[in-house]
Amino acid sequence: MKVVLFCGGQGMRMRDYSSTLPKPMIEIGSRPILWHVMKYYAYFGHKDFILCLGYKGESIKAYFQNYDECLSNDFVMYNGGQTLHLYNNDIHDWSITFADTGIYSNIGQRLMAVRKYLGGDDIFLANYSDGLTNLPLPELVDFLKNSDKVGCFVSVRPNLNYHFITTTPEGVVTTIKNVKFTDHRINGGFFAFKKEIFDYIHDGEELVQEPFQRLIKKNKLLAYTYDGFWKAMDTFADKREFNNLVDAGDTPWQIWNKP
Repeated sequence: MKVVLFCGGQGMRMRDYSSTLPKPMIEIGSRPILWHVMKYYAYFGHKDFILCLGYKGESIKAYFQNYDECLSNDFVMYNGGQTLHLYNNDIHDWSITFADTGIYSNIGQRLMAVRKYLGGDDIFLANYSDGLTNLPLPELVDFLKNSDKVGCFVSVRPNLNYHFITTTPEGVVTTIKNVKFTDHRINGGFFAFKKEIFDYIHDGEELVQEPFQRLIKKNKLLAYTYDGFWKAMDTFADKREFNNLVDAGDTPWQIWNKP
């Protein structure tokens, strides 16, 4: 099953890095978040990737063109370094399509641009490339596959420190509650789509705006509820939190390292 990864955004809320790197190349530990996302999908057997490139896409191309398996795998060196034997490999069996989809394109435009690379699979996966989870992916896929719907995304609790409030018409506050402890849920950015999704996208449209509204009107959109680990990297503080988890050895998204 092909995996479309949207890698073209400028990451304006990561200004400390975005002047030199696209957001998917910002590192968690010693690897870009994009690598972590791809490892997640590869763990479930989905190793055919389509990268929708845009802002500073050349850095993503260069990263994989110069990829060194020795940096993340045990190996034996012989003959003064002329011969290497790797005990494990990361990306040797991955297929990666690098597609330039425009610097200023929105997600819907990027998806339309890579439609020609999707092949004959009825269902494909997609991701914003800035969030990590330990979601059991086959359950999300089966949730869509066993329905007559067109699209599905994971529904998660927002990992934010904002507060929802309610007021009277006069502005008197009646309730205030941290968003984490409300019943509100958000789109977690892990998608599964049937090919019919392209029947709902018109030129220039953002994926989760007009196309999703059309799906909703036709009763063709699913949300898969998940309350396990999920976290997005939107700000420098999010990156710091991810790195703190790595330093503490608490990396629930790295299911490929679990027994």
